[in-house]
Amino acid sequence: MNNLTLNSNAFNRDYRFVPTQSAPQHAMRVQLDLPQDEEFSTTAKAVGVAGLLRLAQYGLEKLSGVCSAALMAGKEFAPREDVEKVANTMKKEKGLSAYIHYIDHKNKVGLQNMFPNLSKSLDVVADGRNAFYTNQGNFVVAPKSKPSLILHELGHAINFEKSSVMRGLQKLRVVGMFAPMAIAALNNASGAKRDGKKNFWERNAGTIGFCAFLPTIIEEAAASIRGINAAKKTLGSSANLKVLKKNYFLAWMTYLLAGIGTGIAAKLAITDVPDVKINI
Repeated sequence: MNNLTLNSNAFNRDYRFVPTQSAPQHAMRVQLDLPQDEEFSTTAKAVGVAGLLRLAQYGLEKLSGVCSAALMAGKEFAPREDVEKVANTMKKEKGLSAYIHYIDHKNKVGLQNMFPNLSKSLDVVADGRNAFYTNQGNFVVAPKSKPSLILHELGHAINFEKSSVMRGLQKLRVVGMFAPMAIAALNNASGAKRDGKKNFWERNAGTIGFCAFLPTIIEEAAASIRGINAAKKTLGSSANLKVLKKNYFLAWMTYLLAGIGTGIAAKLAITDVPDVKINI
């Protein structure tokens, strides 16, 4: 379910509570023209590896969907007024310039008119299915129905405005997005195998793909920790932090799974398979 998408303007980045949804995969019937004799074993192995990787991708998407559904079905850790108190305290204490918005389908229009390129993303927030921080308009936005998501997004804002290290990790998101394509290109540029041995990219594609996504996983965790710590500091024992931690962990899991998925996509990108005839 979850693949990150790059904003149309590469210099305006959105940091979402859960990764955006990918296009659905269609069931397909695949007819393979397999080579014979000595080539058969090698080709069959390649097809088997590709099939297992595709199956793993499918499993990750399903698991990520389960995490997202559990997150959005979860209860809030505190009343809305308490959440707003924590959010306003975070903004004041950190001296943030970012604006805070809580939207539904009644009041989303103002932001959509100001930022038409974010219109679809704001629709998703108004539905109660996501939240995000963007430096394009310098604001954080969460659904009125799930206001606690705003604390995580303020964590992103703090990372961007107050931490050069975390801001650097945010800028490295684009590396994870394009890692599979880059690894495939580098593998092709390295030439044919020597003595039947795998080259560096073939041996390490999955690990490199995951590591390329690692900055996103780390920065997402840091944003959640900032939100949890602020709730604890502001509300004390009156806050049901177990609920907040559970919700934020489920959100973080979708990014961890996306990272593993990036590693699988990178491995698939360099896996040699025969030409296929596909009937959908």
